Amino acid sequence: MIHRLARLASLPAAVVLWEIATRRADDPFFPPPTEILTRMHKDWFSGPASHLFLTPQATGNIFPSLARLLTGWALACVLGITIGLLAGRSPLVADHLAPLIHFFRAIPPPALVPLFLAAFKIGTGMQVATIVFGVVWPVLLNTIEGARGIDPLKLETARAFRLSRRARILRVLLPAAAPKISAGLRLSLSTALILMVVSELVGSVNGIGYLQMLAQSTTDIPGVWTCIVLLGVLGLTLNAAFLTLERRLLVWRGQA
Repeated sequence: MIHRLARLASLPAAVVLWEIATRRADDPFFPPPTEILTRMHKDWFSGPASHLFLTPQATGNIFPSLARLLTGWALACVLGITIGLLAGRSPLVADHLAPLIHFFRAIPPPALVPLFLAAFKIGTGMQVATIVFGVVWPVLLNTIEGARGIDPLKLETARAFRLSRRARILRVLLPAAAPKISAGLRLSLSTALILMVVSELVGSVNGIGYLQMLAQSTTDIPGVWTCIVLLGVLGLTLNAAFLTLERRLLVWRGQA
C-alpha cells in the first residue's frame, strides 16, 4: 500500500518541483506548469458540457491524431504478428527475411517521409504509412522470438489430437507466444505516438504535431509546451490502458 502511494505521489512531486524551478528561473522559454495547464484548459478543455468540455480545436486535432495513431498501430500489429508467426515457425522463411528485416528496420522512418509523400500524397495515407513502417519492427521481432520459443511438445500434442492448422495457431501458437508479442505491442505503442507527431509535421492541416509546429513557427512558447504535456498525458494513458488490457487477456500467465 505504501509503495503504491509513493508511486502515485511521484508525479505530483515532480510537477511541484517543476513549478518551483521555473518560477525561480523566470525564463520565457520554460513556463511553469500552472501557466501551461491554464492554456490547455483555455484552448482544449473549455468547451460545452455536451461536448465533454472539449473545444473545436481539441476535437479537430486530438481525435484525428488518435485515429492515425491507432490505425497505424493496428495495421502494423496485424502485419508484424502474421509475418512473425510464419518466420518464427519456418527457418527457411526466417533465413530469407532476415536480411530484409535488418536492412529496413535500420532506416529511420522520418527519412522515408519524402517517399511516402510521393506514394500517398499529403494526407492521412502518408501519415499512417509512416507510423506502420516504424511500428512494425518491434512487433515482428518479438513475435518471431516468441514463436521460436514454443515448446515442441505442445505442437506435437496438437498434431496428435489432429487439430487443424487454424486451430493450432489460435489455440497453441498464439497463446504460447503471447507474452513476447505483448512486449512488442507495448513498445510499438510508444513508437507509434512519436511517429504520429513526426508524420504531422509535414504537410498536415490538423493534429497535435501540426499544432506544435504552428506554435513553434509563431513563437508561441506556451502553445508548444501544451502540446508536449498533452503528448505525455496521452502516452501515460495509452500505456495504462494497454497494461490493464494485457492483465485481463494474459491472466493465465500469472497463474502459470
